[in-house]
Amino acid sequence: MLGAVTDSPHGEPGQGPASGATLRRILAFDDGGALRLLLAPEGADPAVREVVFADSDGEGTGRQAEGRVVLAVGAPAASPEAATAVHDAARRGACAVVLRDTEGAETAPEVLAAARESGLALLARAAWTDWADTASLLRSALLLSSTGKGDEPQEPPHGDGLDALASAIALSTGGSITIEDTAFRVLAHSATLPGADGVRRSTILGGRVPESRIAELRRSGLLRALWTSREVIRRPAGGDSPERLVIAVRNGSEVLGSIWAAADGRSLSPRADEALRRAADAAAPHLIRHRLRESGAVRRRDDALRGLLYAQGDARTHAWSLGVAPDAPCAVVIAEQCGGSPSSSASVRRTLDVLALQAASYRAGALVLRETGRLLVLLPVAGHQGRGVPGREAPDGGTPVRAAGGRDAPGLARELASLAPSLPGGVAVRAGAGRVVPSALQAATSCEEAALVVRVLGERERRALDRDPVRHAGPADVGPGPDVLRVLDAVRPLWESGSGPVHDLVRTDLAAGGRLVATLRAYLDASGDVVRAAERLVLHPNTLRYRLRRARERYGVDLDDPDTRLLLTLAVRLTGDV
Repeated sequence: MLGAVTDSPHGEPGQGPASGATLRRILAFDDGGALRLLLAPEGADPAVREVVFADSDGEGTGRQAEGRVVLAVGAPAASPEAATAVHDAARRGACAVVLRDTEGAETAPEVLAAARESGLALLARAAWTDWADTASLLRSALLLSSTGKGDEPQEPPHGDGLDALASAIALSTGGSITIEDTAFRVLAHSATLPGADGVRRSTILGGRVPESRIAELRRSGLLRALWTSREVIRRPAGGDSPERLVIAVRNGSEVLGSIWAAADGRSLSPRADEALRRAADAAAPHLIRHRLRESGAVRRRDDALRGLLYAQGDARTHAWSLGVAPDAPCAVVIAEQCGGSPSSSASVRRTLDVLALQAASYRAGALVLRETGRLLVLLPVAGHQGRGVPGREAPDGGTPVRAAGGRDAPGLARELASLAPSLPGGVAVRAGAGRVVPSALQAATSCEEAALVVRVLGERERRALDRDPVRHAGPADVGPGPDVLRVLDAVRPLWESGSGPVHDLVRTDLAAGGRLVATLRAYLDASGDVVRAAERLVLHPNTLRYRLRRARERYGVDLDDPDTRLLLTLAVRLTGDV
Protein backbone atom coordinates (compact mmCIF):
# COMPACT_ATOMS: atom_id res chain seq x y z
CA MET A 1 0.00 0.00 0.00
CA LEU A 2 0.93 3.64 -0.41
CA GLY A 3 0.25 5.56 2.82
CA ALA A 4 -1.26 9.00 2.19
CA VAL A 5 -0.10 11.84 4.38
CA THR A 6 -2.51 14.49 3.09
CA ASP A 7 -5.99 14.70 4.47
CA SER A 8 -8.83 15.16 2.03
CA PRO A 9 -10.81 18.33 2.68
CA HIS A 10 -13.92 16.20 2.40
CA GLY A 11 -12.64 13.58 4.80
CA GLU A 12 -12.66 10.89 2.11
CA PRO A 13 -9.58 8.70 1.64
CA GLY A 14 -7.98 8.76 -1.77
CA GLN A 15 -9.35 12.18 -2.67
CA GLY A 16 -6.95 15.14 -2.78
CA PRO A 17 -7.58 18.85 -2.40
CA ALA A 18 -9.43 20.93 -4.92
CA SER A 19 -7.88 21.25 -8.36
CA GLY A 20 -5.25 23.93 -8.95
CA ALA A 21 -2.24 22.52 -7.07
CA THR A 22 0.76 21.87 -9.29
CA LEU A 23 4.26 20.73 -8.49
CA ARG A 24 5.88 24.07 -9.34
CA ARG A 25 3.46 26.00 -7.15
CA ILE A 26 3.92 23.59 -4.26
CA LEU A 27 7.71 23.88 -4.42
CA ALA A 28 7.39 27.68 -4.34
CA PHE A 29 6.24 27.40 -0.72
CA ASP A 30 9.55 25.87 0.36
CA ASP A 31 11.29 29.00 1.65
CA GLY A 32 13.84 27.12 3.77
CA GLY A 33 15.49 25.03 1.06
CA ALA A 34 14.28 21.71 2.46
CA LEU A 35 13.75 20.34 -1.05
CA ARG A 36 16.04 20.42 -4.06
CA LEU A 37 14.82 19.75 -7.59
CA LEU A 38 17.27 17.34 -9.21
CA LEU A 39 15.42 16.72 -12.47
CA ALA A 40 12.33 18.37 -13.91
CA PRO A 41 9.40 16.27 -15.12
CA GLU A 42 8.87 15.71 -18.81
CA GLY A 43 6.24 18.00 -20.30
CA ALA A 44 3.98 20.41 -18.48
CA ASP A 45 3.79 21.25 -14.78
CA PRO A 46 2.01 18.19 -13.31
CA ALA A 47 -1.05 18.47 -11.11
CA VAL A 48 -0.59 17.16 -7.56
CA ARG A 49 -3.41 15.42 -5.69
CA GLU A 50 -1.68 14.11 -2.58
CA VAL A 51 1.62 13.21 -0.92
CA VAL A 52 2.34 9.59 0.01
CA PHE A 53 5.02 7.46 1.63
CA ALA A 54 6.22 4.57 -0.49
CA ASP A 55 5.60 1.07 0.88
CA SER A 56 7.54 -1.61 -1.00
CA ASP A 57 5.05 -4.25 0.07
CA GLY A 58 2.13 -2.74 -1.83
CA GLU A 59 1.38 -2.74 -5.52
CA GLY A 60 -1.32 -0.11 -6.04
CA THR A 61 -2.59 0.90 -9.46
CA GLY A 62 -1.32 3.62 -11.73
CA ARG A 63 -4.75 5.26 -12.13
CA GLN A 64 -5.30 5.52 -8.37
CA ALA A 65 -1.84 6.95 -7.79
CA GLU A 66 -1.89 9.68 -10.46
CA GLY A 67 -0.95 13.09 -9.11
CA ARG A 68 0.94 11.79 -6.10
CA VAL A 69 4.32 12.92 -4.77
CA VAL A 70 6.03 9.81 -3.40
CA LEU A 71 8.40 10.05 -0.43
CA ALA A 72 10.92 7.22 -0.87
CA VAL A 73 12.36 6.60 2.60
CA GLY A 74 14.98 4.04 1.57
CA ALA A 75 18.21 4.52 -0.36
CA PRO A 76 19.55 8.08 -0.81
CA ALA A 77 19.78 9.83 -4.17
CA ALA A 78 23.52 9.10 -4.34
CA SER A 79 22.91 5.35 -4.26
CA PRO A 80 22.20 3.45 -7.51
CA GLU A 81 19.73 1.36 -5.51
CA ALA A 82 17.39 4.38 -5.35
CA ALA A 83 16.61 3.81 -9.04
CA THR A 84 14.36 0.96 -7.91
CA ALA A 85 12.27 3.39 -5.82
CA VAL A 86 11.95 5.71 -8.83
CA HIS A 87 10.74 2.89 -11.11
CA ASP A 88 8.37 1.68 -8.39
CA ALA A 89 6.85 5.16 -8.01
CA ALA A 90 6.46 5.45 -11.78
CA ARG A 91 4.56 2.12 -11.94
CA ARG A 92 2.14 3.54 -9.40
CA GLY A 93 1.53 6.60 -11.60
CA ALA A 94 3.35 9.14 -9.42
CA CYS A 95 4.32 12.55 -10.85
CA ALA A 96 7.31 13.08 -8.54
CA VAL A 97 9.50 11.18 -6.13
CA VAL A 98 11.49 12.57 -3.17
CA LEU A 99 14.72 10.83 -2.14
CA ARG A 100 17.03 11.45 0.78
CA ASP A 101 19.93 13.77 -0.06
CA THR A 102 23.51 13.01 0.96
CA GLU A 103 25.42 16.21 1.60
CA GLY A 104 28.27 16.68 -0.85
CA ALA A 105 27.42 13.55 -2.87
CA GLU A 106 26.31 13.58 -6.51
CA THR A 107 23.06 11.99 -7.57
CA ALA A 108 23.72 8.53 -8.98
CA PRO A 109 23.54 8.43 -12.80
CA GLU A 110 21.30 5.36 -12.59
CA VAL A 111 18.78 7.33 -10.52
CA LEU A 112 18.75 10.25 -12.97
CA ALA A 113 18.34 7.83 -15.87
CA ALA A 114 15.41 6.13 -14.14
CA ALA A 115 13.67 9.48 -13.60
CA ARG A 116 14.24 10.55 -17.23
CA GLU A 117 12.95 7.23 -18.51
CA SER A 118 9.86 7.44 -16.30
CA GLY A 119 9.15 11.13 -16.94
CA LEU A 120 9.07 11.85 -13.19
CA ALA A 121 10.25 14.89 -11.31
CA LEU A 122 13.13 13.94 -9.03
CA LEU A 123 13.63 15.79 -5.74
CA ALA A 124 16.01 15.44 -2.81
CA ARG A 125 15.17 16.04 0.84
CA ALA A 126 17.86 18.09 2.59
CA ALA A 127 20.06 16.14 4.99
CA TRP A 128 19.26 18.53 7.86
CA THR A 129 15.53 17.83 7.84
CA ASP A 130 13.54 14.62 8.33
CA TRP A 131 10.73 12.83 6.55
CA ALA A 132 8.03 14.01 8.95
CA ASP A 133 8.96 17.65 8.40
CA THR A 134 9.15 17.10 4.64
CA ALA A 135 5.71 15.52 4.60
CA SER A 136 4.30 18.37 6.71
CA LEU A 137 5.82 20.98 4.40
CA LEU A 138 4.41 19.36 1.27
CA ARG A 139 1.00 18.79 2.87
CA SER A 140 0.72 22.45 3.94
CA ALA A 141 1.89 23.70 0.54
CA LEU A 142 -0.58 21.40 -1.22
CA LEU A 143 -3.53 22.67 0.81
CA LEU A 144 -2.53 26.32 0.34
CA SER A 145 -1.81 26.13 -3.38
CA SER A 146 -4.86 24.03 -4.27
CA THR A 147 -7.14 27.06 -3.95
CA GLY A 148 -5.02 29.54 -5.98
CA LYS A 149 -4.82 30.42 -9.65
CA GLY A 150 -1.85 30.69 -11.94
CA ASP A 151 1.71 29.55 -11.44
CA GLU A 152 2.65 31.74 -8.45
CA PRO A 153 1.81 31.00 -4.81
CA GLN A 154 -1.30 32.95 -3.98
CA GLU A 155 -1.73 35.45 -1.18
CA PRO A 156 -3.76 33.90 1.63
CA PRO A 157 -7.14 35.57 2.16
CA HIS A 158 -6.71 39.02 3.67
CA GLY A 159 -10.05 39.21 5.47
CA ASP A 160 -10.05 42.61 7.17
CA GLY A 161 -6.43 43.25 6.08
CA LEU A 162 -5.39 44.48 2.64
CA ASP A 163 -8.87 44.23 1.11
CA ALA A 164 -10.30 46.25 3.99
CA LEU A 165 -7.52 48.80 3.55
CA ALA A 166 -8.37 49.14 -0.16
CA SER A 167 -11.99 49.83 0.75
CA ALA A 168 -10.96 52.40 3.36
CA ILE A 169 -8.68 54.18 0.86
CA ALA A 170 -11.57 54.27 -1.62
CA LEU A 171 -13.73 56.08 0.94
CA SER A 172 -11.04 58.62 1.81
CA THR A 173 -9.99 59.38 -1.79
CA GLY A 174 -13.33 59.08 -3.56
CA GLY A 175 -11.74 56.76 -6.13
CA SER A 176 -11.59 53.09 -7.04
CA ILE A 177 -8.47 51.46 -5.59
CA THR A 178 -6.06 48.74 -6.64
CA ILE A 179 -3.05 47.73 -4.55
CA GLU A 180 -0.37 46.05 -6.67
CA ASP A 181 3.04 44.49 -6.13
CA THR A 182 6.11 45.35 -8.23
CA ALA A 183 5.14 42.69 -10.80
CA PHE A 184 1.86 44.62 -11.34
CA ARG A 185 -0.21 41.82 -9.80
CA VAL A 186 -3.36 42.96 -8.01
CA LEU A 187 -3.15 42.10 -4.31
CA ALA A 188 -6.35 43.87 -3.29
CA HIS A 189 -8.97 46.19 -4.77
CA SER A 190 -12.03 48.12 -3.74
CA ALA A 191 -15.48 47.60 -5.21
CA THR A 192 -15.66 48.36 -8.93
CA LEU A 193 -18.16 51.12 -9.76
CA PRO A 194 -20.44 51.06 -12.81
CA GLY A 195 -18.34 53.81 -14.42
CA ALA A 196 -15.07 51.86 -14.27
CA ASP A 197 -12.99 52.05 -17.43
CA GLY A 198 -11.83 49.04 -19.44
CA VAL A 199 -8.27 49.06 -18.07
CA ARG A 200 -9.48 48.71 -14.47
CA ARG A 201 -11.92 45.96 -15.37
CA SER A 202 -9.35 43.93 -17.32
CA THR A 203 -6.76 44.48 -14.56
CA ILE A 204 -9.06 43.14 -11.86
CA LEU A 205 -10.40 40.27 -13.97
CA GLY A 206 -6.92 39.22 -15.04
CA GLY A 207 -5.34 39.80 -11.63
CA ARG A 208 -2.57 41.85 -13.28
CA VAL A 209 -2.13 45.07 -15.23
CA PRO A 210 -2.32 44.29 -18.99
CA GLU A 211 1.00 44.25 -20.83
CA SER A 212 -0.12 46.97 -23.23
CA ARG A 213 -0.83 49.26 -20.29
CA ILE A 214 2.56 48.56 -18.69
CA ALA A 215 4.29 49.36 -22.00
CA GLU A 216 2.37 52.65 -22.22
CA LEU A 217 3.37 53.62 -18.66
CA ARG A 218 7.01 52.86 -19.43
CA ARG A 219 7.01 54.93 -22.61
CA SER A 220 5.41 57.88 -20.85
CA GLY A 221 8.05 57.86 -18.10
CA LEU A 222 5.43 57.35 -15.39
CA LEU A 223 7.00 54.11 -14.16
CA ARG A 224 10.38 55.75 -13.79
CA ALA A 225 8.77 58.54 -11.76
CA LEU A 226 6.88 55.99 -9.66
CA TRP A 227 9.97 53.92 -8.81
CA THR A 228 12.05 56.99 -7.84
CA SER A 229 9.54 59.32 -6.17
CA ARG A 230 7.93 59.31 -2.74
CA GLU A 231 5.21 61.69 -3.87
CA VAL A 232 1.76 61.11 -5.29
CA ILE A 233 1.85 61.13 -9.10
CA ARG A 234 -1.15 62.42 -11.01
CA ARG A 235 -2.12 61.01 -14.41
CA PRO A 236 -4.69 63.28 -16.08
CA ALA A 237 -7.81 61.91 -17.69
CA GLY A 238 -7.52 61.14 -21.38
CA GLY A 239 -9.97 59.57 -23.79
CA ASP A 240 -11.81 56.76 -22.03
CA SER A 241 -9.27 56.72 -19.19
CA PRO A 242 -10.26 58.65 -16.04
CA GLU A 243 -7.91 60.67 -13.87
CA ARG A 244 -5.65 58.48 -11.75
CA LEU A 245 -3.39 59.02 -8.75
CA VAL A 246 -0.61 56.59 -7.85
CA ILE A 247 1.97 56.33 -5.07
CA ALA A 248 4.73 53.79 -4.43
CA VAL A 249 4.60 51.71 -1.26
CA ARG A 250 8.07 51.55 0.28
CA ASN A 251 10.04 49.94 3.04
CA GLY A 252 12.85 52.46 3.41
CA SER A 253 14.39 52.76 -0.06
CA GLU A 254 12.90 49.44 -1.27
CA VAL A 255 9.80 49.64 -3.47
CA LEU A 256 7.23 47.03 -2.42
CA GLY A 257 4.35 47.94 -4.72
CA SER A 258 1.93 50.73 -5.51
CA ILE A 259 -1.55 52.06 -4.79
CA TRP A 260 -3.69 53.38 -7.64
CA ALA A 261 -6.80 55.53 -7.24
CA ALA A 262 -9.03 55.99 -10.31
CA ALA A 263 -11.85 58.53 -10.62
CA ASP A 264 -14.42 56.09 -11.97
CA GLY A 265 -17.40 58.22 -12.89
CA ARG A 266 -16.83 60.74 -10.10
CA SER A 267 -14.30 63.29 -8.91
CA LEU A 268 -11.48 62.42 -6.56
CA SER A 269 -11.44 64.02 -3.13
CA PRO A 270 -9.46 67.29 -2.77
CA ARG A 271 -7.57 65.49 -0.01
CA ALA A 272 -6.89 62.35 -2.06
CA ASP A 273 -3.14 63.04 -2.24
CA GLU A 274 -2.77 63.15 1.53
CA ALA A 275 -5.00 60.09 1.94
CA LEU A 276 -2.78 58.12 -0.45
CA ARG A 277 0.38 59.12 1.45
CA ARG A 278 -1.11 57.80 4.69
CA ALA A 279 -2.36 54.70 2.89
CA ALA A 280 1.12 53.92 1.54
CA ASP A 281 2.48 53.85 5.10
CA ALA A 282 -0.40 51.65 6.24
CA ALA A 283 -0.01 49.24 3.30
CA ALA A 284 3.75 48.71 3.79
CA PRO A 285 3.46 46.02 6.54
CA HIS A 286 0.95 44.08 4.42
CA LEU A 287 3.21 44.15 1.36
CA ILE A 288 6.21 43.17 3.47
CA ARG A 289 4.28 40.10 4.63
CA HIS A 290 3.35 39.39 1.01
CA ARG A 291 7.03 39.65 0.04
CA LEU A 292 8.04 37.29 2.87
CA ARG A 293 5.41 34.76 1.84
CA GLU A 294 6.95 34.77 -1.63
CA SER A 295 10.53 34.47 -0.40
CA GLY A 296 10.66 30.75 -1.05
CA ALA A 297 9.47 31.20 -4.62
CA VAL A 298 11.94 34.06 -5.16
CA ARG A 299 14.89 32.09 -3.78
CA ARG A 300 14.06 29.04 -5.85
CA ARG A 301 13.55 31.18 -8.96
CA ASP A 302 16.88 32.96 -8.44
CA ASP A 303 18.70 29.65 -7.96
CA ALA A 304 17.17 28.26 -11.16
CA LEU A 305 17.88 31.45 -13.13
CA ARG A 306 21.48 31.54 -11.93
CA GLY A 307 21.93 27.90 -12.92
CA LEU A 308 20.46 28.54 -16.38
CA LEU A 309 22.56 31.65 -17.05
CA TYR A 310 25.84 30.16 -15.80
CA ALA A 311 25.31 26.62 -17.17
CA GLN A 312 25.34 25.10 -13.69
CA GLY A 313 23.33 21.90 -13.33
CA ASP A 314 20.63 20.61 -15.67
CA ALA A 315 19.38 23.41 -17.96
CA ARG A 316 16.05 21.71 -18.69
CA THR A 317 15.32 21.39 -14.97
CA HIS A 318 16.11 25.07 -14.41
CA ALA A 319 13.87 26.09 -17.32
CA TRP A 320 11.04 24.01 -15.88
CA SER A 321 11.45 25.63 -12.46
CA LEU A 322 11.22 29.07 -14.09
CA GLY A 323 8.19 28.14 -16.16
CA VAL A 324 10.17 28.85 -19.34
CA ALA A 325 9.54 26.75 -22.44
CA PRO A 326 12.82 25.00 -23.38
CA ASP A 327 12.37 25.93 -27.05
CA ALA A 328 11.64 29.61 -26.34
CA PRO A 329 14.04 32.01 -28.13
CA CYS A 330 15.69 34.42 -25.72
CA ALA A 331 18.63 36.74 -25.15
CA VAL A 332 20.49 37.93 -22.06
CA VAL A 333 21.21 41.54 -21.11
CA ILE A 334 23.73 42.48 -18.40
CA ALA A 335 23.90 45.92 -16.78
CA GLU A 336 26.98 46.48 -14.65
CA GLN A 337 28.15 49.41 -12.55
CA CYS A 338 30.95 51.32 -14.26
CA GLY A 339 34.13 50.45 -12.41
CA GLY A 340 35.86 53.18 -10.47
CA SER A 341 32.86 55.50 -10.34
CA PRO A 342 32.85 57.52 -7.09
CA SER A 343 29.56 56.24 -5.71
CA SER A 344 28.38 54.70 -2.46
CA SER A 345 27.05 51.17 -2.23
CA ALA A 346 23.66 52.66 -1.35
CA SER A 347 23.64 54.66 -4.60
CA VAL A 348 24.53 51.56 -6.59
CA ARG A 349 21.83 49.55 -4.85
CA ARG A 350 19.16 52.21 -5.45
CA THR A 351 20.12 52.51 -9.11
CA LEU A 352 20.01 48.77 -9.66
CA ASP A 353 16.68 48.55 -7.81
CA VAL A 354 15.10 50.91 -10.35
CA LEU A 355 16.81 49.22 -13.30
CA ALA A 356 15.54 45.83 -12.11
CA LEU A 357 11.97 47.12 -12.00
CA GLN A 358 12.37 48.71 -15.43
CA ALA A 359 13.82 45.52 -16.93
CA ALA A 360 11.06 43.35 -15.45
CA SER A 361 8.45 45.56 -17.10
CA TYR A 362 10.21 45.63 -20.48
CA ARG A 363 8.42 42.54 -21.76
CA ALA A 364 6.16 39.85 -20.31
CA GLY A 365 8.24 36.95 -19.07
CA ALA A 366 11.46 38.92 -18.52
CA LEU A 367 13.39 37.47 -15.56
CA VAL A 368 15.88 39.54 -13.56
CA LEU A 369 18.73 38.26 -11.39
CA ARG A 370 20.38 40.69 -8.96
CA GLU A 371 24.06 40.32 -8.17
CA THR A 372 26.54 42.63 -6.46
CA GLY A 373 27.01 45.60 -8.75
CA ARG A 374 25.05 44.22 -11.69
CA LEU A 375 21.82 42.85 -13.13
CA LEU A 376 21.29 39.92 -15.47
CA VAL A 377 18.07 39.82 -17.50
CA LEU A 378 16.75 36.77 -19.35
CA LEU A 379 14.60 38.31 -22.07
CA PRO A 380 12.11 36.31 -24.18
CA VAL A 381 12.31 37.43 -27.79
CA ALA A 382 8.95 37.73 -29.49
CA GLY A 383 8.73 37.24 -33.24
CA HIS A 384 12.20 35.65 -33.41
CA GLN A 385 13.02 33.74 -36.57
CA GLY A 386 16.26 32.17 -37.66
CA ARG A 387 19.54 32.61 -35.87
CA GLY A 388 22.08 35.35 -35.38
CA VAL A 389 22.09 39.00 -34.37
CA PRO A 390 18.99 41.23 -34.61
CA GLY A 391 19.02 43.11 -37.88
CA ARG A 392 21.81 40.94 -39.32
CA GLU A 393 21.63 38.07 -41.77
CA ALA A 394 21.83 34.68 -40.10
CA PRO A 395 25.34 33.19 -40.37
CA ASP A 396 24.01 30.16 -42.23
CA GLY A 397 22.12 32.33 -44.72
CA GLY A 398 18.80 31.62 -43.03
CA THR A 399 16.07 34.04 -42.05
CA PRO A 400 17.38 37.08 -40.16
CA VAL A 401 16.45 37.55 -36.54
CA ARG A 402 13.44 39.75 -35.86
CA ALA A 403 12.14 41.05 -32.56
CA ALA A 404 8.55 42.26 -32.41
CA GLY A 405 8.27 46.02 -32.50
CA GLY A 406 12.05 46.38 -32.34
CA ARG A 407 11.90 45.80 -28.57
CA ASP A 408 14.98 43.61 -28.63
CA ALA A 409 17.81 42.92 -26.23
CA PRO A 410 20.06 45.77 -27.50
CA GLY A 411 17.07 48.06 -27.02
CA LEU A 412 16.80 47.06 -23.36
CA ALA A 413 20.56 47.56 -22.94
CA ARG A 414 20.25 51.06 -24.39
CA GLU A 415 17.33 51.88 -22.13
CA LEU A 416 19.06 50.72 -18.94
CA ALA A 417 22.31 52.53 -19.75
CA SER A 418 20.43 55.75 -20.52
CA LEU A 419 18.15 55.54 -17.50
CA ALA A 420 20.80 54.90 -14.83
CA PRO A 421 22.64 58.28 -14.84
CA SER A 422 19.37 60.21 -15.14
CA LEU A 423 18.04 58.88 -11.82
CA PRO A 424 18.35 60.97 -8.66
CA GLY A 425 21.76 59.97 -7.31
CA GLY A 426 22.03 57.52 -10.19
CA VAL A 427 25.20 55.55 -10.93
CA ALA A 428 26.39 55.01 -14.51
CA VAL A 429 26.23 51.47 -15.84
CA ARG A 430 27.46 49.66 -18.91
CA ALA A 431 24.85 47.42 -20.49
CA GLY A 432 25.54 44.66 -22.99
CA ALA A 433 23.24 42.32 -24.87
CA GLY A 434 24.07 38.80 -25.96
CA ARG A 435 22.85 37.36 -29.22
CA VAL A 436 19.46 35.70 -29.52
CA VAL A 437 19.62 31.96 -28.96
CA PRO A 438 16.86 29.66 -30.27
CA SER A 439 16.37 27.86 -26.95
CA ALA A 440 16.31 28.86 -23.30
CA LEU A 441 18.56 25.85 -22.72
CA GLN A 442 21.30 27.84 -24.50
CA ALA A 443 20.83 30.99 -22.39
CA ALA A 444 24.32 30.59 -20.91
CA THR A 445 25.80 31.21 -24.38
CA SER A 446 23.96 34.54 -24.66
CA CYS A 447 24.90 35.39 -21.06
CA GLU A 448 28.60 34.79 -21.71
CA GLU A 449 28.45 37.02 -24.78
CA ALA A 450 26.60 39.79 -22.92
CA ALA A 451 29.29 39.75 -20.24
CA LEU A 452 31.99 40.00 -22.92
CA VAL A 453 30.19 42.94 -24.56
CA VAL A 454 30.20 44.76 -21.21
CA ARG A 455 33.92 44.03 -20.81
CA VAL A 456 34.63 45.34 -24.32
CA LEU A 457 32.85 48.60 -23.49
CA GLY A 458 34.92 48.93 -20.34
CA GLU A 459 38.16 48.18 -22.20
CA ARG A 460 37.42 50.78 -24.85
CA GLU A 461 36.62 53.41 -22.25
CA ARG A 462 39.69 52.57 -20.18
CA ARG A 463 41.95 52.74 -23.21
CA ALA A 464 40.27 55.98 -24.37
CA LEU A 465 39.49 54.49 -27.77
CA ASP A 466 36.14 56.30 -27.77
CA ARG A 467 36.15 60.04 -27.16
CA ASP A 468 32.56 59.86 -25.94
CA PRO A 469 32.29 56.55 -24.07
CA VAL A 470 29.54 54.26 -25.35
CA ARG A 471 27.76 52.62 -22.42
CA HIS A 472 25.51 50.14 -24.25
CA ALA A 473 25.95 47.70 -27.13
CA GLY A 474 24.86 44.46 -28.67
CA PRO A 475 27.12 41.83 -30.21
CA ALA A 476 26.89 43.47 -33.64
CA ASP A 477 28.25 46.75 -32.24
CA VAL A 478 31.57 45.59 -30.81
CA GLY A 479 33.18 43.82 -33.76
CA PRO A 480 35.82 41.23 -32.84
CA GLY A 481 36.14 42.56 -29.26
CA PRO A 482 34.52 39.53 -27.55
CA ASP A 483 36.70 37.10 -29.49
CA VAL A 484 39.81 39.10 -28.54
CA LEU A 485 38.85 38.86 -24.87
CA ARG A 486 38.35 35.11 -25.20
CA VAL A 487 41.86 34.81 -26.67
CA LEU A 488 43.34 36.96 -23.90
CA ASP A 489 41.62 34.88 -21.23
CA ALA A 490 43.00 31.70 -22.81
CA VAL A 491 46.60 32.90 -23.09
CA ARG A 492 46.80 34.60 -19.69
CA PRO A 493 48.11 31.48 -17.86
CA LEU A 494 50.79 31.03 -20.54
CA TRP A 495 51.89 34.65 -20.25
CA GLU A 496 52.02 34.59 -16.45
CA SER A 497 54.24 31.50 -16.44
CA GLY A 498 56.57 32.66 -19.25
CA SER A 499 59.89 34.49 -19.37
CA GLY A 500 62.07 36.45 -21.79
CA PRO A 501 62.80 40.07 -22.80
CA VAL A 502 59.16 41.13 -23.10
CA HIS A 503 58.35 39.63 -19.70
CA ASP A 504 61.37 41.37 -18.16
CA LEU A 505 60.32 44.73 -19.63
CA VAL A 506 56.70 44.50 -18.49
CA ARG A 507 57.42 43.23 -14.97
CA THR A 508 60.24 45.65 -14.27
CA ASP A 509 58.39 48.67 -15.66
CA LEU A 510 55.14 47.90 -13.85
CA ALA A 511 57.07 47.71 -10.59
CA ALA A 512 58.41 51.20 -11.33
CA GLY A 513 55.02 52.72 -12.19
CA GLY A 514 54.31 51.41 -15.69
CA ARG A 515 55.17 54.51 -17.75
CA LEU A 516 56.94 52.56 -20.50
CA VAL A 517 54.17 49.96 -20.70
CA ALA A 518 51.60 52.76 -21.09
CA THR A 519 53.73 54.27 -23.84
CA LEU A 520 53.97 50.96 -25.69
CA ARG A 521 50.22 50.40 -25.35
CA ALA A 522 49.46 53.80 -26.92
CA TYR A 523 52.02 53.20 -29.70
CA LEU A 524 50.55 49.78 -30.56
CA ASP A 525 46.95 51.05 -30.36
CA ALA A 526 47.91 53.78 -32.82
CA SER A 527 49.28 51.13 -35.23
CA GLY A 528 52.81 52.50 -34.88
CA ASP A 529 51.84 56.13 -35.59
CA VAL A 530 54.20 58.04 -33.28
CA VAL A 531 52.45 61.40 -33.68
CA ARG A 532 48.98 60.01 -32.91
CA ALA A 533 50.27 58.01 -29.93
CA ALA A 534 52.09 61.08 -28.57
CA GLU A 535 48.88 63.14 -28.82
CA ARG A 536 46.99 60.51 -26.86
CA LEU A 537 49.67 60.55 -24.13
CA VAL A 538 50.07 64.36 -24.28
CA LEU A 539 53.78 63.97 -25.05
CA HIS A 540 56.18 65.42 -27.60
CA PRO A 541 56.79 62.85 -30.39
CA ASN A 542 60.53 62.91 -29.66
CA THR A 543 59.85 61.92 -26.04
CA LEU A 544 57.85 58.95 -27.25
CA ARG A 545 60.61 57.96 -29.70
CA TYR A 546 63.15 58.11 -26.84
CA ARG A 547 61.04 55.73 -24.75
CA LEU A 548 60.75 53.29 -27.65
CA ARG A 549 64.54 53.31 -28.12
CA ARG A 550 64.89 52.66 -24.38
CA ALA A 551 62.76 49.51 -24.75
CA ARG A 552 65.17 48.24 -27.42
CA GLU A 553 68.44 49.28 -25.75
CA ARG A 554 67.67 48.32 -22.15
CA TYR A 555 65.50 45.23 -22.59
CA GLY A 556 66.36 44.02 -26.10
CA VAL A 557 62.73 44.34 -27.27
CA ASP A 558 62.73 44.85 -31.06
CA LEU A 559 59.43 46.42 -32.15
CA ASP A 560 60.28 45.76 -35.80
CA ASP A 561 60.10 41.99 -35.23
CA PRO A 562 56.50 40.71 -35.89
CA ASP A 563 56.62 37.98 -33.23
CA THR A 564 57.95 40.38 -30.60
CA ARG A 565 55.31 42.94 -31.55
CA LEU A 566 52.56 40.31 -31.26
CA LEU A 567 53.77 39.14 -27.84
CA LEU A 568 54.13 42.72 -26.63
CA THR A 569 50.61 43.54 -27.85
CA LEU A 570 49.23 40.61 -25.84
CA ALA A 571 51.35 41.58 -22.83
CA VAL A 572 50.18 45.19 -22.60
CA ARG A 573 46.56 44.11 -23.07
CA LEU A 574 46.88 41.53 -20.30
CA THR A 575 48.41 43.93 -17.79
CA GLY A 576 45.28 46.07 -17.57
CA ASP A 577 45.45 49.50 -15.93
CA VAL A 578 48.92 50.81 -15.06
